[in-house]
Amino acid sequence: MHEPSLSDGTITLTPLRLDDVEAQLTGEDRLLVRWLNGGPGTRDGVEAYVRHCREQWESAGPLRAFGIRAGTGGTLAGTVDLRFAGAGLAPGQVNVAYGLYPSGRGRGPAARAVLLASGYAAGQGGREAVIQVDPENPASAAVARRAGFALAGRPPAPAGRGSADGAPMDRYVLDLRAAAR
Repeated sequence: MHEPSLSDGTITLTPLRLDDVEAQLTGEDRLLVRWLNGGPGTRDGVEAYVRHCREQWESAGPLRAFGIRAGTGGTLAGTVDLRFAGAGLAPGQVNVAYGLYPSGRGRGPAARAVLLASGYAAGQGGREAVIQVDPENPASAAVARRAGFALAGRPPAPAGRGSADGAPMDRYVLDLRAAAR
């Protein structure tokens, strides 16, 4: 498997690996559980997810999950996932989801990670990146805006999708072809 490493000189994105499990469990807090995970992680659950992510990389599946690494030691600060197919995505659209551990919030690594991941998505044929944000999560919306995404509206949530209470999500988009110029 090709192990991409994407960096802007401040953060680096690399595929998630099994030795990230402990950092993921340690970094999880109530905000990650609420906005991203849907429930507290368990060692078995996180290991299974990382194995699934590795399989997706190896099989060129629709999921590309990166660890966001900060500092000279490459400490895991969070994750950013790309989904090249899924409910509510048109051909060429790529869903971007991200989460930072508390120690990394408020210093810009999420927007940097989104930009790096979006550049990778463009290189893989993605034409438009999509970030879906719960309207009650202004911090996530701020990340999308800092990364150059524009609010495109709030479409009805597909069955079984949407915010924690099932409400539709705000949709932010970035034209990857224009961003690459």
